[in-house]
Amino acid sequence: MKAINPIEILLVEDNPADVELTLRALKKHNLTNHVKVVNDGAQALDYLFCSGAYAGKNKPPAPKVVFLDLKLPKVDGLEVLRRMKADPKTKLIPVVVLTSSKEEIDILESYKLGVNSYVVKPLDFDRFVEAVSELGLYWVLLNQAPV
Repeated sequence: MKAINPIEILLVEDNPADVELTLRALKKHNLTNHVKVVNDGAQALDYLFCSGAYAGKNKPPAPKVVFLDLKLPKVDGLEVLRRMKADPKTKLIPVVVLTSSKEEIDILESYKLGVNSYVVKPLDFDRFVEAVSELGLYWVLLNQAPV
């Protein structure tokens, strides 16, 4: 039986351009080998809770971090965050909201639900790449998560 590679980053993003930019930024630091991309909140929940398309398969390992957009189809990012932090199996997985929303209500609600970090996507390409690179390096290589 082939071993499943551990997923270090679960990227939950519906904008293909932002997915491409994020993966490009992570690739600069060789962090793309273990990234799983899902395009909506329902897919994220299915992946995290081994349901839907992921039901009955080998349980994928929990990611080291989830990069979560808020404005998602099917299930929005706040609901994904709410369900993750309410379940003992996913509660301790760090979640970084990576979104274009600067709305105070989104920031406040994210922190109330237990987000670990809230980052507004920079509009400038170079700053976006730099921000994502730093997030990847910190959460995958530097952060010490509970075992």
